[in-house]
Amino acid sequence: MSVSRINTGRFVERLCFVYNNPHMATKIKIFPSDSGYDLAAARYDEKESYLNSFEKNHVFDLLGDLSGKKVLDVGAGTGRLTLELSQRGALVTALDVSGKMLQVLTRNNPRIEIKIGDAEDLPFADNTFDIVVAAFLIVHLKDLTRFFDEAYRVLKDGGKLLVTNINQKEPPEIKTKEGVIKIESYYHRPEKVREILEQLAFGIGKEVFVKVKDVWVNQIVLAIK
Repeated sequence: MSVSRINTGRFVERLCFVYNNPHMATKIKIFPSDSGYDLAAARYDEKESYLNSFEKNHVFDLLGDLSGKKVLDVGAGTGRLTLELSQRGALVTALDVSGKMLQVLTRNNPRIEIKIGDAEDLPFADNTFDIVVAAFLIVHLKDLTRFFDEAYRVLKDGGKLLVTNINQKEPPEIKTKEGVIKIESYYHRPEKVREILEQLAFGIGKEVFVKVKDVWVNQIVLAIK
C-alpha cells in the first residue's frame, strides 16, 4: 500500500514537471549543422558572452599580430570572432554551412567576404591562407581527419591552424522561434585531437586548457603547418 502511494506521487510529480516544461513532453529533435543553425541564427548573438567565456581571451593571445594576414574563419557563424579578426587588421573570409548565420554576419559588417561551404571540403585553392581559425566547429564533426587535412591544404607553409575543442558529451538545448532543438554533436578527447593533427604533419605550437574547478571545458590548440 505504501509502495503504491509513493509510485503514484512520483507519477503526478512527473506530470506536473512536463506540464510546466512543455518541450519535455516530446523528444527534442536533433538537426544537422546547416538546418539547425539556420533555425538558431536569429537569436544566436544572445549567446556571445557565454561563448566567449570558454576562451578567456586565449584565442587572440595565441594568434598574435594579425595585420595583413589572410585568415579563414571556418564555422564563422554570425561573426563572433570574424568581426574582431577584421578589427585587428586581418583580411578575413568567413565560411559556414548555414546561410542564415552568414546573413546575420553580413548585416553586422557587409565588407567581410563570406562563403557558404563545408569544413570537410573547403572551396579554396591550396596555400591560400596564413591562418585558419575553427572555434566551436569540431564538436559538430564526426571525423576530424577530413577537416584537418583540408585546413593543411589551404594553409601556406608555416601557416597556423587554431582550433578549439569543447568538452561537450551531449548537445545543448537551443531555443529557436520554432521551439527547442539540438544540433548534432560529437565528443573528442584532447589527446585524439593532438594525435590526428600530428599524423597529418602539423606541429603543435601551443596548447591551452580552459578549466572550471580543475575540469577542462575547452582545449585550444595552435598547430603549425
